[in-house]
Amino acid sequence: MDDNLKEKQEETPVTRTPPWGKVAVLEEASRYRINRIVLKPGHHISTQMHYHRSEHWIVVSGTAKVICDGKEKLLMQNQSTYVPMNTPHRVENPGVIPLVMIEVQNGEYLGDEDIIRFSEKDEELKELNDRINNK
Repeated sequence: MDDNLKEKQEETPVTRTPPWGKVAVLEEASRYRINRIVLKPGHHISTQMHYHRSEHWIVVSGTAKVICDGKEKLLMQNQSTYVPMNTPHRVENPGVIPLVMIEVQNGEYLGDEDIIRFSEKDEELKELNDRINNK
């Protein structure tokens, strides 16, 4: 195989296309990964947490509704947030244009086995309970 072709293939980002958008791995090493995340308008990632990594999210374009440890905030272009390890979190796109974010994951283990996903039912029950208790 031509060395130039091999080099170009290694530089091509790995891209996944879940129903809510797209994730492209831009760079990766043993203790960090940098992703470009595109979230479709009106969609969200599942509520999740990680035992072995933290995350930084930087909004490139669009608006992000971030729920981190039960606290909600809106992030606009050029704003960022930090998601510590062991913290339930979720991001939503409340806008009408795609949300584009850069995600930097740091930690001792970055594999999918470290993604603890909470079910939608758990979220619905928590929201209902919060409304009942006026939180």
